[in-house]
Amino acid sequence: MAELFGRPEERRFAVRYWTGVEETPPNTVPAFTLVLRHPGILRRAFLPPSEIALAEGFARGEVDVEGDLEVAAALPDLLAERLRAPGRLARVSLLLLRLPRERRAWRRPESPDLPRHLGRHSPKRDAAAVRHHYDLGNDFYRLWLDRRMVYSCAFFPTGREDLDAAQEAKLEQICQALRLEPGERLLDIGCGWGGLLIHAAERYGVEALGITLSPAQASLARERIAAQGLEGRCRVEVRDYRHLVGSPAFDKVASIGMFEHVGRSRMGEYFRAAASLTRPGGLFLNCGIVCLDDARPHPAAERLGRRLVRHGMFIDRYIFPDGELVPVGEALVRAEEAGFETREVVGLREHYALTCRHWLRRLEAHRAEAVARVGEATYRTWRLYLAGCAYAFGTGRIGTAQMLFMRLV
Repeated sequence: MAELFGRPEERRFAVRYWTGVEETPPNTVPAFTLVLRHPGILRRAFLPPSEIALAEGFARGEVDVEGDLEVAAALPDLLAERLRAPGRLARVSLLLLRLPRERRAWRRPESPDLPRHLGRHSPKRDAAAVRHHYDLGNDFYRLWLDRRMVYSCAFFPTGREDLDAAQEAKLEQICQALRLEPGERLLDIGCGWGGLLIHAAERYGVEALGITLSPAQASLARERIAAQGLEGRCRVEVRDYRHLVGSPAFDKVASIGMFEHVGRSRMGEYFRAAASLTRPGGLFLNCGIVCLDDARPHPAAERLGRRLVRHGMFIDRYIFPDGELVPVGEALVRAEEAGFETREVVGLREHYALTCRHWLRRLEAHRAEAVARVGEATYRTWRLYLAGCAYAFGTGRIGTAQMLFMRLV
C-alpha cells in the first residue's frame, strides 16, 4: 500500500485492513477511510493495477469507503501518477506476486451483453446499449431524479437551488436559448421521460415530438403527457435519430444529454442528420458532456500511467457501454461541416458537478428502496459512478457544453 499510494503520513486518507489494523495519516483528519475486507482483494485489484478491478471490488463490497466517496474517486488518478515511475511499477509487481490468491471463486458483476457482431454505434447496437442503461426501470430513476425526471445537467443560477428548481431553470434556459414561439414544431432527440416536451408545450405553446431508444422511457413519457392533457401537442416515439432523416424539417431541434452516445466515428453523420431535420434559419441546441482532458498535452509518462489503470473502462463496461466523449472543438468543426453556423457555446461544468452531487445524495438517501429494486451490487455501482462523475466534473477532466447552432440557408 505504501508503494501504491504512499506511506501513511503521505496520504490524505486512512486504510483499514481485514485484520482490523488501521493506518491513519498523523496530525490530520482523513478525508475517507479505504476499507479492505480480505487479503485476496489486494492481489486481484492491483495485479495489474486498474480502475475497473478496484471498482468491481467496491461493487461486491470487498472494498469499501467510509467518508467522502467523491474524494475517494481520485484514487485511480493517484495510482496512475505513482505508477509512472518504472522502478515503482516493478517493485509493486513483485510485492503483489507475494500476496495470497483468493481461494473462493469470483464472478464479475453483471455487464452488458451487446451484439458484438455489430459495429459500434450501429442503430441496433446503440439500442442495446441504451436498453442496458434504462432497463433498470423507471422506478429506480424516480428515486433520485427530480420530480420531472430530467436526467441531464441542471442549472443552478445561485447555487442554492434544490434539484427541482434547478432542473426547471434548466428547461427554461433551453426554451429561451431556442427562442421558442407558439405554434413552432420542436424535435427533442433523446427525449428521456418527456420533461422538455411537456415544459415547452405548456409554457411556449409548441408542437413537440420526442424520440428515444428506450421503450420504458417512452411508455412513462406518454403517460405523463396524457396526464397533462397534452396528447394533441406532444408525442413520443421509440426511434433512432438516423431513421427520422427525410421527415419534414422542424423549426427548432434539441439534443440534451444524448450526444455522449453518438460516437466519434458517427459525429459527422449525427450533425448532418440534425441539419436535415432543422429548417433553414432554424436553431439546433446540442448539449452534452465533452472531454476537456483529451485536448490538453500530457507527458508520455502520464499517458502510460493512465493506460495502466485503464481510465474510463468501468463506466464503459457497467454504466454507459459504447459511450464516447470528444473535445468541444471537434464537435464544432463537425457541426459546421454539416451546414450549421455556431451561434453560442456555454460551459456548464460546475453545474453538472453540483447536479451529480444532488443525485448521489438522493440515491444514498433511498438506499433501501434502491437495493430492493436493483440489488446491492448495482446500487453500489451507481453510487460509485455518480461520485466519480462529480469528481471528474469538479476537477475539470470532463465538462458540459451547450452549443447553439443555426442552419444556414
